[in-house]
Amino acid sequence: MDLGSVLNAATRTLADAGVDTPRFDAKLLLAHAAGVELRDVDRAMLMRESLDFDESEFRAMIARRSAREPLQHITGHAPFRYLDLAVGPGVFIPRPETEIVVEAGFDWLKEQRIDHPGIDHPRIVDLCAGSGAIGLSAVTELADSEVWAVELSPETHQWTERNRKRILAANPDAESRYHLILGDATDPATLNDLDGTIDLVISNPPYVPESEVPEQPETRDHDPELALYGGSADGLLIPERIIDRSAGLLRHGGVLVMEHDISQGVALVDYAGRSGFDHARTGNDLTGRPRYLFAVRS
Repeated sequence: MDLGSVLNAATRTLADAGVDTPRFDAKLLLAHAAGVELRDVDRAMLMRESLDFDESEFRAMIARRSAREPLQHITGHAPFRYLDLAVGPGVFIPRPETEIVVEAGFDWLKEQRIDHPGIDHPRIVDLCAGSGAIGLSAVTELADSEVWAVELSPETHQWTERNRKRILAANPDAESRYHLILGDATDPATLNDLDGTIDLVISNPPYVPESEVPEQPETRDHDPELALYGGSADGLLIPERIIDRSAGLLRHGGVLVMEHDISQGVALVDYAGRSGFDHARTGNDLTGRPRYLFAVRS
């Protein structure tokens, strides 16, 4: 079979299984099997060239994906901003939505550095660290920042630590500025020695309402429940506790940026206003849906 026929057959298999992006997934898995970049597959298709890959390995990956195993589990990694993160069973796969949340926090810090030059060494906390996407982005992108990241699950913490070692080995100047803690992000005792000193808290906590089990098998069956569900029928319990903990950590004028479900914006803005924050508002994602809380510590 030529390359086009291989890809067409794989695409049909994935489409029949209900995969949302069957052509893209088939090409990405072919690139992974061949040990090349996605653009190399596109080039080979355009130039009618062949690729050297193990067909049995490729078929096995297509079978796994057609069983709705996440694409990132099969390849073993997920992109996030400028990072390539190791992921697999036991860790929440970072989503593009969270990149918007992180950008909102970074933009605020950049504005503060212009208006308030005293923030030369921003102090940032990543609550519910997961793969490490948020905190590792902060410490590698923001020069002279110091970051503390908190993760509750021992299994997930192993993934965070794996990414910490790999990413900071390539960014040795950031190694001493990143601190990973195994603990409960909602516990007032966690990082209590930092209370009142933090400039920015960014968090992607568990927030899915327990009454709304996700329909997508990739999320429902493979993301850790501890990282998914918000602890109550409306999913607000854990996000509210993150707001409470952030109120303790942040200095006067510091900011909390926290991802949430599209149904939770009004409730969390109201809760933040009653919990020591001013100018609380909801930020939208790229589709225009309410996606995160932005609140200033009063």
